Amino acid sequence: MTRRSPSRRTFLRGLGACVALPSLEAFAAARPPGPRLAATASGLPLRAAFIGFPNGCNYERWVPSGDGRDYKLNETFAPMEPLKGKFQVVTRLAHDAANDWGDGPGDHARSGASFLTGCHAWKTGGARLRLGISVDQVAARRVGHLTRIDSLQLGTEAGRLYGSCDTGYACAYQYNLSWASESLPLPPEANPRVVFEQLFGGADAAAARARMEQRRSVLDFVREDARDLARELGRTDRAKVEEYLDGVRRLEERIARYERFRAPDPRGARPPEGVPDDYPEHLALMYDLLAVAFQTDSTRVASFAVAPEGANRPMPHLGIAEGYHFLTHHAGNREKKLKVAKIERWYMEQFARFLARLDAMKEADGTSVLDNSMVVYGCAIGDGNKHNHDDLPVVLAGGGGGSLRPGRHVAARPDTPMTNLFVSLLDRLGVAAEKVGDSTGRFDDV
Repeated sequence: MTRRSPSRRTFLRGLGACVALPSLEAFAAARPPGPRLAATASGLPLRAAFIGFPNGCNYERWVPSGDGRDYKLNETFAPMEPLKGKFQVVTRLAHDAANDWGDGPGDHARSGASFLTGCHAWKTGGARLRLGISVDQVAARRVGHLTRIDSLQLGTEAGRLYGSCDTGYACAYQYNLSWASESLPLPPEANPRVVFEQLFGGADAAAARARMEQRRSVLDFVREDARDLARELGRTDRAKVEEYLDGVRRLEERIARYERFRAPDPRGARPPEGVPDDYPEHLALMYDLLAVAFQTDSTRVASFAVAPEGANRPMPHLGIAEGYHFLTHHAGNREKKLKVAKIERWYMEQFARFLARLDAMKEADGTSVLDNSMVVYGCAIGDGNKHNHDDLPVVLAGGGGGSLRPGRHVAARPDTPMTNLFVSLLDRLGVAAEKVGDSTGRFDDV
């Protein structure tokens, strides 16, 4: 994690706390316009997030009808309808590296490994891991120094670095989206408390521990600094800061609630503090933390696995007792397909909620954080029953600071490498990269 020392105007500081502020009109003049690294033309931060979901999709419920702006969203996208002008559906992209290149079964491990790297995972384990750097880390190497946190890796399950998983593949391939090098996976952080402390806890670990033991809010320690800042701000900025700080307090209270009231594990073990037993609330917390990280310019690069590839979690909140992965092997069974459709739509609801939250976060110039972001939401498996790695389900949300053209269905040429899209997104960040994994050029029609 790379850090810098920003001015007091960007942060509220107190003992063991360091609360970053959102974009404010009062300080907009401090951002010189013009082309800069990971910035919009007006000088605001340009963010990139790569969000992976597991197990492919019910493809017939995913693909829109019609192309360009004259298209109709399919059933899975019903929760996204209010945001139709804020994203584009990209079809026909492929990840050939996730295919079987002579090393047998293991589509889920290969898919998790190739999603952000575009590299093929071979059946090797332990110290013989070999993959490639992921697109988020290509970006982080160039833009990470601009923010307190060079990049965030988030998940709802901890990454695994050891052991054997899908048909003999090293677990590291299946459980880690981000790779700093061909042999170094970056495990996702699944504990909301850990992420919250990264964002707001400051550098004094002892003070942070004392604060948590006393069950005091980070805002208790920055109250005086907040009062001083309020005197310098206009009415609009004051209201914006008050609303933001209220949101931080609610987020902190949600995390604390799950630390205090956890059901015991039936096997007698206690799960990590801060990790909710309730999967929907856990997923919502991680999305909210990512949104705040972007709002405060704490990082401009993130990856997020909403569940690891091959996830077989039952969904009791949807009335579904069977495992998700099991259901995707439906072999055409209508009842199983309907349950998969219900799960996919629920995941899309959570993604839509995240995008709506980004869109409600206003920047100093009146645009939104979503307008100044590029958010990839997808998977390296096409149809969950077929385990194909072409015709991938991909959404590209956000305006890219004016460099993207949302509100469309974009059909690529068949078998266009998904990594071509990644190279084009890196271009918009100001990161020159001739290749990412198996890319063959750029896919700029977005």
